[in-house]
Amino acid sequence: MSRIAQTDDLTDVQRDILAAVRTFVDKEILPFATELEHADEYPESIVESMKEMGLFGITIPEQYGGLGESLLTYALVVEEIARGWMSVAGVVNTHFIVAYLIGRHGSAEQRSRLLPRMATGELRGAFSMSEPGCGSDVAAITSRADRKAGGGRNGEGEGDGDVYVLNGQKMWLTNGARAGIVATLVKTDEGAESVYRNMTTFLLEKEPGFGTHGGITIPGSIDKLGYKGIETTEMILTDHRVPAASILGGDDGRGQGFYQMMDGVEVGRVNVAARACGIMIRAFELAIAYAQTRRAFGRPIAEHQAIAFKLAEMATKVEAGHLMMVSAARKKDSGQRNDVEAGMAKYLASEYCHEVTTEAFRIHGGYGYSKEYEIERLYREAPFMLIGEGTSEIQKRIISRALLREYETAR
Repeated sequence: MSRIAQTDDLTDVQRDILAAVRTFVDKEILPFATELEHADEYPESIVESMKEMGLFGITIPEQYGGLGESLLTYALVVEEIARGWMSVAGVVNTHFIVAYLIGRHGSAEQRSRLLPRMATGELRGAFSMSEPGCGSDVAAITSRADRKAGGGRNGEGEGDGDVYVLNGQKMWLTNGARAGIVATLVKTDEGAESVYRNMTTFLLEKEPGFGTHGGITIPGSIDKLGYKGIETTEMILTDHRVPAASILGGDDGRGQGFYQMMDGVEVGRVNVAARACGIMIRAFELAIAYAQTRRAFGRPIAEHQAIAFKLAEMATKVEAGHLMMVSAARKKDSGQRNDVEAGMAKYLASEYCHEVTTEAFRIHGGYGYSKEYEIERLYREAPFMLIGEGTSEIQKRIISRALLREYETAR
């Protein structure tokens, strides 16, 4: 058992879940991750095992077939999985966010119809907010849904209620091809003065796979520096017709899309912090093991002060990132908003992940540049943590704005 990145006050159930996941990671992920990553091959057998373990439904309430566990449990599971291979954690991340959004903001019909299939992993979720031209500026999205009276889904048949016709281009969909449901933020004309109240989230149901189906096109997978083995895609909407019932939360969800999505992003940032912790835990494990076996100038390099001090700094950063991630998850679980805590955790963990992985890479010397060594893969995966679910600069903006409000002085 590692000395660092331990979590106090866990229940017996949480400890059992984490022990099972750690064994799974050690036996079923770590031995195969680097080969699959270099081949950019989807981890089919790993995903099937995760379905059998119930990991796709870990936070979905028991009444819908899930395990009903907390965000903290989920984050610690993600940390363990990312320690094995960060891409596998990505398979469940957007799925988890969509399940969270449906559970928190969905209508009774949406919860009862979708969550049981999501709990088993039969129905997989993707999360779509970004677009090619807006990046972190969510208000600049141009994809939109126009409301029409009457009609059926995608033009098939006639319905009694209103329909929406969606057009636009979305970007950076993790699980974009394999997902059967995509929580998608678009602009709608709700007549509000604020642009943020003229956005609506739709639950777009589609056939898994690439190609065009009913006005939704998933053109192909985007080639990436790291984060391989899992598809990242665009999504093009061309006169895609859906009933008003596809709005997240039904009628109550009109114009609430931005706020719903931000709620999802808060838990997503805890997830990215957990993934960053998992990567740097593994980088530290590799570095300290290598430093004790690699010899230079007649002794293991771990006995040289320059390397020993690096290891001390790395372990401290791992511990700090882990503690902040746990704190942010626990605050969300308590029912409080955790925008600042999630932003801090994501910012610190992602920056430390990059630093720890870089130091582990340097400790390996020339061997770290070889694809035969696992650290080469981690070195390419770590940068994604700096931009996923909002860049470090965005996190600083969120944190500073909240602090300025909290500490506002009389003028």
